[in-house]
Amino acid sequence: MLRWQIAIQEYRGNMTIVHKAGNIHKNADGLSRWALPNTPDNPAYVPTGEEPQIPIEGINITDVGTEFFKEVRDIYKLDKYCHILTSLLDKDCKYAALANSLEDIWKKTSSFSC
Repeated sequence: MLRWQIAIQEYRGNMTIVHKAGNIHKNADGLSRWALPNTPDNPAYVPTGEEPQIPIEGINITDVGTEFFKEVRDIYKLDKYCHILTSLLDKDCKYAALANSLEDIWKKTSSFSC
């Protein structure tokens, strides 16, 4: 119980933790129940030595070539503010003149300070 209180203490003002004994807690979630034994009568049975096949759906893996990333970098260099911001990030803001070349609205909304 203490472990869970520590884990969710940042939400303390919005919730109250109440302990319920096992025979009172009728709607326990799956994480708080004992795991079923890995026997043939278990619907999730996996014979020993076999890897369970878990389908991965909704993921599209694409092999993007280096040309794509080169094109993105070139496009960033064409935009004045993207070029300044990426330069500041690359150089850890060692160039005060570069940081000062940003317009005031960029200075107010960013944390670049030299």
